Amino acid sequence: MSLLVVGLSHRSAPVSVLERASLDSDTQAKLLQDTLAAEPAVEAAVLATCNRIELYADVDKFHAGVAELSTLLAQHSGVGLEELTPYLYVHYEDRAVHHLFSVACGLDSMVVGEGQILGQIKDALARGQELHTAGRLLNDLFQQALRVGKRAHSETGIDRAGQSLVTFGLQQLAAGTEVPTWVKGKRALVIGAGSMSSLAAATLARAGVDEIVIANRTMERAERLVRILTEPGGTGVAAHAVDMASVRDELTRADVVVSCTGATGLVLTGGVVEAATAGRTAPLALLDLAMPRDIDAAAHRLVNVRLVDIESLAEASADAPMAADVDQVRGIVADEVAAFGAAQRAAHITPTVVALRTMAADVVAGEMARLEGRLPGLDDKQRAEITQTVRRVVDKLLHAPTVRVKQLAAEPGGAGYADALRTLFDLDPEAVASVSRADVNDADLKNRGRV
Repeated sequence: MSLLVVGLSHRSAPVSVLERASLDSDTQAKLLQDTLAAEPAVEAAVLATCNRIELYADVDKFHAGVAELSTLLAQHSGVGLEELTPYLYVHYEDRAVHHLFSVACGLDSMVVGEGQILGQIKDALARGQELHTAGRLLNDLFQQALRVGKRAHSETGIDRAGQSLVTFGLQQLAAGTEVPTWVKGKRALVIGAGSMSSLAAATLARAGVDEIVIANRTMERAERLVRILTEPGGTGVAAHAVDMASVRDELTRADVVVSCTGATGLVLTGGVVEAATAGRTAPLALLDLAMPRDIDAAAHRLVNVRLVDIESLAEASADAPMAADVDQVRGIVADEVAAFGAAQRAAHITPTVVALRTMAADVVAGEMARLEGRLPGLDDKQRAEITQTVRRVVDKLLHAPTVRVKQLAAEPGGAGYADALRTLFDLDPEAVASVSRADVNDADLKNRGRV
């Protein structure tokens, strides 16, 4: 395993740089394809969220891998390599595994413990599978990360260490008032109908907002979200959908606005917000969860307007109290990293063991063919008994060393045992490689479409 991750996040880069470096879905696909086309990567996956962009790869050279992945990130993000480099972080092998597992548990999130990152990791894996850029290593890694994240949330109170960005943002807007009390009687406008916007709408509905208006470029998606919000047995909130052309009018009637679209430019300019609030006495609360931002930062200078965005959330969450459960989650991550490393090291020797047993089977078959020539009078029962006896002898001779070598290979520093086995038994390198290729193809078929 030579896992490498190169990336930047809210911890390493200012929001202004993250905004400029954000990648849409088409750009992510091109980045993955170009990563595999360039040496030295043989697998690749990209995790891109509103506050992180990370490129994962299986590489055969560390320094060349760092240089290549950094260059590709710069090229596809549109931020020059010289400007981007100071904000990049690099993790390799076990440290890279530790990083992704920590991310999956919410330990590296802007709001510690938020669970939305699991869905984003799932999407990253699905994209790698769909484009066939995620092979055995990254399939195993990302699926294990999802399991580790779920384990952390089910076995600890990490959820209490922080809330989703939506909840945390609403708490910042409420400024000390309980969110259900603050939203009571309010009319909300949610711009966008993606995962974050859907989460925002559901959170507002559960909190008790009076009415929700969903605005989206695709009316079908907006109407689908409305149906989910208003289905029987749900929250009972009043909701309806509008197109994006109606946003300015809806803005004049809204008390709370949450925006999270995939737009590359501003959805609400300072002038639009100013026009919508002209002459009104009721305050307007704006929550911008998009990256790059949807709402002009200048809006916070307007009278009766309160704007909370990704940048202000980062500042606020830096002072948020850390729950004791964080230490427990860190313990889970450490244990899972060790287990993953052991499993990968053990898997590394499996092709060599298979090749050894295949060679032994060929030896048995050759000796039986030779015996047939020297003892042509053997009947079927005798031949079967001799064949079974020879196979048992070979299996017993190989059993202890192959079991032990797998145990030793799973320990730190055990990678050399596969080389020793190949040397001692003079195994054909191509025979071992063919087993490895078959394993990769089997893993690809098994994991395709499965996240």
